[in-house]
Parts: sequence; C-alpha cells; structure tokens
Amino acid sequence: MDSRQPLDTQAIGLMLVLCLIWSMQQIALKATAADISPILQIALRSGIGAALVGLFMRARGEPMPFSDGAWRPGLVVGFLFALEYLLVGQGLRFTSASHTVVFLYTAPIFAALGLHWKLPSERLAPLQWVGIALAFGGIAAAFLGRSHQGAAGGLSSTLLGDLLALAAGAAWGATTVVIRTTRLSGLPAAQTLLYQLVAAFVLLLAGAAVLGQTTFHPTPLAWASLVFQSVIVSFASFLAWFWLLRHYLASRLGVFSFMTPLFGIVLGAWLLNEPIEPSFLTGALLVLAGIVLVSGYSLLKQLAGTLAAQR
Repeated sequence: MDSRQPLDTQAIGLMLVLCLIWSMQQIALKATAADISPILQIALRSGIGAALVGLFMRARGEPMPFSDGAWRPGLVVGFLFALEYLLVGQGLRFTSASHTVVFLYTAPIFAALGLHWKLPSERLAPLQWVGIALAFGGIAAAFLGRSHQGAAGGLSSTLLGDLLALAAGAAWGATTVVIRTTRLSGLPAAQTLLYQLVAAFVLLLAGAAVLGQTTFHPTPLAWASLVFQSVIVSFASFLAWFWLLRHYLASRLGVFSFMTPLFGIVLGAWLLNEPIEPSFLTGALLVLAGIVLVSGYSLLKQLAGTLAAQR
C-alpha cells in the first residue's frame, strides 16, 4: 500500500520556498546569459551539485549500489533531466524568462496525467480534474493573451522558445512518472538526484560544446548566479523536492507548484522589466482557484460531507 499522504502544513510551507527558488533560476539564467551561456551554466551547476550530493551521501554513509537494477531507470531519468534543461537553455535564447517558467511548469499536468493511469493512489477525482484545467487555463491566459512582439527575434522566435519550454515541461513530467513507478521510488532522495545531476553534467557539457554555448566571462554576477544555481537549486532544492515526492502525493505537489510561474512573473517584472498585462491578473485568479480545488480537495470533500449531514 502506498504510504504517501496529502499535503500538510509542512509540505505547503516547503513548497512555497521551493517555488520561490525555482522561479529565480530561469531569471538568473536569463540575466547572466551574456556572461555565461545558459546550457554551460546548467552543466556546470549540475557538476558542482553532483559533487555536493556525493559528499552529502558519504557523510551520511549512504551507499551507491548498482546491483539492485536501479541504475537502469536512473539512466532514464538522467537523460530526461538533461533533456529538460537542454530545452530550457535553448528556449531562453528565444523567449523571456517569464515565458520559460510558465511553460516549464506545465510539468505537473503531464505528471498528473501519467500517474493517474499508472498508480491507483494518484487517481484524480472529477473536481481535481476541474482544478487542473483551471490552473493550466490560468497560466495560458496569463501569457497567451500577451503580445509576443518585442521579444528578441520577433513573434516566430518567441513561439519557438515557448515550444521548447513546453517540451521541457513534458520531459520534467515524464521524469516524475519514471521516479514514482520504478525502483527509484524507494531510493534515498540523494541517490535519485545524483543519477540526474551526473547525467546532466556529462550530456549538457557536450551539448554546450556542440551548440556553441561555451561563453564564460567570470564577472561577479556570473559567479553569484553559478553559486546560487549550484548550491541552492541543484543541491538543496532538488534534495527537498525528492524528499517531498517520497512522502507526499506527487499529483498534489505538482499542481501546488503552479505557484512558481506566479512568482516568476512578478520577479521577472521586477528584476528584468518584463511587463505584466491584465491577462496576468485573470490567469492568477484561475491558477489560485485550481490550487484550492486540487490541493484542498480532501478538506472541501469533508466540508461538503459535514454540510450534507447537518441538513
């Protein structure tokens, strides 16, 4: 029987912090793109993050066994993780950080759909389906209503960047499904993360060389971004995310992470001067409504039962 539970106060608080961190990673990559190429930066942060995770595992006395067969799905999630960030790095060349974070965070939709059919414990109730539709529709309304003009390269380039970010979201969703439905589900979070970071370092470093994304001017801003990406994003936040996946229902966590695009929109406007249009306000309300329906489904069901019993 699956022992994973619905979200509680601890999970919600941790998810809010993670969403704030994750909303900053695309902004940092975009802001420092002239000093350090996005794909190169992601490759380097993955390598540094892998070293930190390896030291963390050694300090805790956690082994890295290869005889249990977990290395096979480990290679799969490593490839998907590298693919996700390869698409993100390329997408940032054509579209804004805000667009990237919004389309990347369609991942919970892909994950929830996959897990709905793969795991009985992750089946979504009809009201939760409405919540997912509202949340995804809200994100679409927040940005598809915006004019794409003014982005580097014009409309077609922006749409290409958006498509790459959406594909990255699909890769992330597939990663979650593989983790939850294979031997990786029972592994320590650090071991699962190490598979992904090592694969991302190797594959993205090669990808950066092939695509010509090897620019690195060691400015203070570039170093600050690399430290943030390596220590906070690739090490601390990803460890926390995989710990959450082991203890809480992934579909609930995934939909709650829709807060990340909202933070990304606000921070993008503040730090990168990206405009906020009225469509954003409409989208934000729809996203929040979707979060209430999905994450608060158990409470809403309980309240409905109480009201029905009082009649």
